[in-house]
Amino acid sequence: MIYMFLADGFEEVEALCPLDILRRAGLEVTTVGVGGKDVIRGAHGIIVHADIPDIMYRDSSPDMIILPGGMPGSSNLDGSRIVDSALRAAHRQGKYLAAICAAPMVLGKRGYLDGKHAVCFPGFEEYLLGAEIDTERSLVRDGNIITAKGMGVAFDFGLELVRCLKDDRTAEKIKTSVFCK
Repeated sequence: MIYMFLADGFEEVEALCPLDILRRAGLEVTTVGVGGKDVIRGAHGIIVHADIPDIMYRDSSPDMIILPGGMPGSSNLDGSRIVDSALRAAHRQGKYLAAICAAPMVLGKRGYLDGKHAVCFPGFEEYLLGAEIDTERSLVRDGNIITAKGMGVAFDFGLELVRCLKDDRTAEKIKTSVFCK
């Protein structure tokens, strides 16, 4: 199962674009509202109804955890014990951890980026503890860790998540289907 954690102040495009792409690929994604909420307000005032509040999260073996960025959304993710527990379980089992914009700081502060290539929104590099910061790319996949710089690469981030969980062919099919030529 794939879980996307949404906290008040999340960057809407960084959550909704990858979520849409994953669901177009036929993947089941559950959105989880941090702070016991099922109604989450994005950084730009867009209201989203999460599938479940985090107090209902029970999966001890998720296939992927996705953390959209934005502020204060990323800080709210960082402060959540439930997010921490979900990340710990996924990391321990070698499952996928994906974060975009400021959210890679959540992974970095927990040591999950140690020895990995990673990117984040400019200004958050200091939190990517132990990571090799890639200054040339805006999206990086290093093993089971996927990081991206921000909203401008949300579409590509979503396609990369599909590649991880399905295959290149499915990702390319989705990419082609949304570009009108």
